[in-house]
Amino acid sequence: MSIRIGFGFDIHRLEEGLDFIIGGVRVPHSKGALGHSDADVLIHAICDALLGAVNLGDIGIHFPDTDSKYKGIDSKKLLTSVMKIIRKKGYELGNLDSTVCLQKPKISTYIPNMRQVLASCMKVEENLVSIKATTGEKIGFVGREEGVSSYAVVLIKRV
Repeated sequence: MSIRIGFGFDIHRLEEGLDFIIGGVRVPHSKGALGHSDADVLIHAICDALLGAVNLGDIGIHFPDTDSKYKGIDSKKLLTSVMKIIRKKGYELGNLDSTVCLQKPKISTYIPNMRQVLASCMKVEENLVSIKATTGEKIGFVGREEGVSSYAVVLIKRV
């Protein structure tokens, strides 16, 4: 098949005093995402979408949280590794569309930098990377500021 689609989703709990990394960018906030790695919810969803598109499972299979070498790892390194896997399978990114679900802080001013960082990690043109943000409208775990989630869809094409 010459094109394939992948979908990814990730979720992390928010806790006081942790760094908050989204899309490879540190976002100032009193809370940060809790996780084994740097807990970058956006990059994790993107990795799952890419791996799913080539039927290779998810991020946990390739970078398990039971392996101490991934403790605190910068998720940009995971994304770079996943892109190598995709390219080894003979595919290239067609485009990425993603959404971050977060009540606070507002991240719209950080999205241009996130797009640059992600495009650089994936070695693609920035116009192939779409990031959107939405709130939880003060309902659910996102709305109560207990957590952050992200969705990603990718189109990959055989090269």
